[in-house]
Amino acid sequence: MHTEVNPESPFGGPSVPKCRAAGLLGRDGELDTITGLLRAALRGRAVSAVVVGEFGMGKSSMLTAAGELAEAAGFTVAIATASRLETHLSGGVGRQLVEGLTHAPAEPGSPRPRTPHAAEILPDHPPRTEREQTEALDAFFRIVRHAAEQGPVFLGIDNIHLADPWSMRCLAYIRHRVEQLPVVVVLTSLIGHLQTGEVALLEMSGCTPATIRLRGLGTRHVAEFLQVSVGRFAEECREVTGGNPFLLGALRRRLVPGMDLDTAGSAMIGEVLRVRMHEYTAAPKVLEAVAILGEDASFDLLAQLAGVDESTALEAIDTMVRVHLLTNSHRPSLTYRFVRNSVLADMPLTTRAVTQSRAARLLHDAGAAPERVGVHLLEATAIRIPWAVDVLRLAARHSVVEGDPELSVRFLSRALEERLSERKRMAILLQLAHAEFHCDQDSAPARVREAIDHIDDRETAAFVATAMILSLCCGPDARLAINSAGQFAARLDAGGPDAVWPLLCMTYLAEAGSRLGPPPDFRDFERQWAPLNDPASQQSRSGLLALDTVRGGESSANAVRHFGEALSGEQPELFEQPYFFTLATAALADEPALTDKLCQVLDTERLPWDFHVPKGALATLARGIALQAGGDLVRASVHFESLVRQFDERGVTSRCPIAVLCAARLIEVSVDLGRHDVAKALLDRVDFGATQALFTHNYLLYARGRLRAATGEPELGYEDLRGCGRRLEHHGMRFPGFAPWRAHAARTALALGRTDAAARLAEEDLEAAERWGAPRILGGALTTAGLVREDEEGERLLTKAVDVLGGSTAKLALAEALTELGVLQARHGQAEKAVGTLRMAAQSSKHCGARPLARRAAEALRDARTSLATAKDNEHGLTKQEYRVALMASQGLTNREIAEALHLTRRTVELHLSGAYRKLGITGRTELGSALGRSQRVDTD
Repeated sequence: MHTEVNPESPFGGPSVPKCRAAGLLGRDGELDTITGLLRAALRGRAVSAVVVGEFGMGKSSMLTAAGELAEAAGFTVAIATASRLETHLSGGVGRQLVEGLTHAPAEPGSPRPRTPHAAEILPDHPPRTEREQTEALDAFFRIVRHAAEQGPVFLGIDNIHLADPWSMRCLAYIRHRVEQLPVVVVLTSLIGHLQTGEVALLEMSGCTPATIRLRGLGTRHVAEFLQVSVGRFAEECREVTGGNPFLLGALRRRLVPGMDLDTAGSAMIGEVLRVRMHEYTAAPKVLEAVAILGEDASFDLLAQLAGVDESTALEAIDTMVRVHLLTNSHRPSLTYRFVRNSVLADMPLTTRAVTQSRAARLLHDAGAAPERVGVHLLEATAIRIPWAVDVLRLAARHSVVEGDPELSVRFLSRALEERLSERKRMAILLQLAHAEFHCDQDSAPARVREAIDHIDDRETAAFVATAMILSLCCGPDARLAINSAGQFAARLDAGGPDAVWPLLCMTYLAEAGSRLGPPPDFRDFERQWAPLNDPASQQSRSGLLALDTVRGGESSANAVRHFGEALSGEQPELFEQPYFFTLATAALADEPALTDKLCQVLDTERLPWDFHVPKGALATLARGIALQAGGDLVRASVHFESLVRQFDERGVTSRCPIAVLCAARLIEVSVDLGRHDVAKALLDRVDFGATQALFTHNYLLYARGRLRAATGEPELGYEDLRGCGRRLEHHGMRFPGFAPWRAHAARTALALGRTDAAARLAEEDLEAAERWGAPRILGGALTTAGLVREDEEGERLLTKAVDVLGGSTAKLALAEALTELGVLQARHGQAEKAVGTLRMAAQSSKHCGARPLARRAAEALRDARTSLATAKDNEHGLTKQEYRVALMASQGLTNREIAEALHLTRRTVELHLSGAYRKLGITGRTELGSALGRSQRVDTD
């Protein structure tokens, strides 16, 4: 090592070298601290430092480098190393120091004084009497003082926490006695190690030692140490080892291109840690338990898995946290992944597998999530665990939901290693086909064929294939389910209709719901009913008849009767199918008794077949739809919002048909509530592209059209509503109550001034509603028809709408009809009647929570009251607004100019003019001047 002679040195020796010890990457700052201490000692005063760090952080290397720096600077260097195996040897560390000092070479030409041998000063056994102790301590001090009088002295003790008690007393004895001598004392210690002897660390190092904390190497130095490029790989290496040099050395010996750092470990490191932890009670067992449990390592489970009581486990955890082997957190974990993998690598395979199975059982019994239990079951290979099969299947289901089909494949492959019945193996193979379909679509058909080969019971096979259809409901998944069901049906068909009927029903529904075009011909399917006479088959037959009736829009009474028959038993599968559920809830929303029965059928304790859908979600959604139909908008929104949150958490709001329907319903209810910001925010989160192939996309399109029409985008809203209608018609859907797009398209057309289109849509809507016959649907269509008429027929239609809705549960539809009737009565000059009608409309709409409608009814009510008060002031009973419009028209202004001046729509201007013509007894604009003049002359007279 190169040094420089410094003539100003107190001892005329070399100064501290400027170069650094080789092999100590990233320790320049720490070595600078050591250099400063050496310089301070050269000025004639004692200094000290304590180097602390974790296992393998380079404390010994730092001490060695410090000794080399000291030796190059002219210090007499004595370094001792404490060892766990020599802690019981009295004076072992002190003897090493004495030997280092007494055997140091003397200056050339100077006589070597006779110094006692180390054994004379520090015998094998600590002195027994006080006099012997004093003599031994004085002798040790004289050795150090004598060396310091000859030149600067460097005393280094590695692993001071492992030193024997007598040596510690020796160091403590001399520490304050050498303060005026050129002595440097450097101790290294494991961070967090508890001192249990009679001598404290500060007593050996002095009251104000320099503390040098060794931390992990940075990415640049890690890359240099491993001889790799600075980049992502080097960062990952630093992350898994914490930059710990000892761990990095073990990693470097195993480093190969493309290795998986997440699983990298060293059995040698694991063995070293296990041996070192033996000095702490139960620490090795707790260490292994932490490694086995990983992120699931809660305190109670750690104690159980380690097989120790909680107080013992707590003591071991406390110790390992202090030495930074475990993280200081509520769920202890090993500080670095490399350490965890090393501890696991040190365990024999059988021991590890058995311990993993025990951990899985503990987690399962504690109610942990199936995927967390499954992770441990994956490691418990070559061990039979019968209870694990169902847990692995559930974990696989959750993994697909979370978008990790590869993990799902691993779970199911592990389940197939158990002893299974043929039907359970068939079910697992089908589930595996779905998981593999998400990884590699070409591999799924082979799994389906393999599953078919394990059919040993026709009924079970049909049930399993039906379950697959119910589970896979969106996009390509649905096509996989339908194709698989077709293969099963072909195999089971030889058993006759009874063997394949439930599967055919679900296949038919899945086909109908996944097509953008018309569904399969229902009559062809109907022909297979003849040989089926058992109650379950008749029940499903009634459900499909109800669905066909709904789709055709022919008779509400017939549909309700068929649905009632379908709900008479205990078979909820039909109603869990998304396509069936979507239409059934729309048709049954006006039937409280059947809605309650439906919710009872759906409100089951078991998980839904569709893994996208939370438990209880279908019943909650059905109740929300019924509340919405009844006009209880606030309660309906609460139901929908809670479900949307759950679907958001699962990340399937745009993928699952039930989730899309729920989101669309919430958007629609939010529009009626006047919560446009809520509706817009939700719409922004829904991916329209992901829902294109779904039947429920139509309802989402309808909801967006309503929102746009209500928020100043009538043209876009009109296009959405018409687009929804075209898709429904193409799908063969003539049920007017699913998404009443015609009613809202007609109203939007009126706002756009397209009166002919509005009238045509209203007429079509009324025809469809009369054919269907349900009061809410018919009343809504009558309201729309009345809106597009300005004559007495319009008032008659609105009055009929109020009558029809008055006897129904549809409170919001009634409030809308009352509002429109009151507004029309006011326009027709029937202010007194309008006040009464609008008062009921305002109360009813407020009760529903429909703020925009309540606001409109209240404004119309104020205008009607004003008109009633001022109607006596003119002969013809013109309202204030009618008089303004008529007066401006008589002055030659066009309808457009009047609308802009009064901030009205052209349609409203036309309605006011029509009312004025009727009241003044004239036929057109050219007679307005004279008619208004007559009215004014009469008023003057």
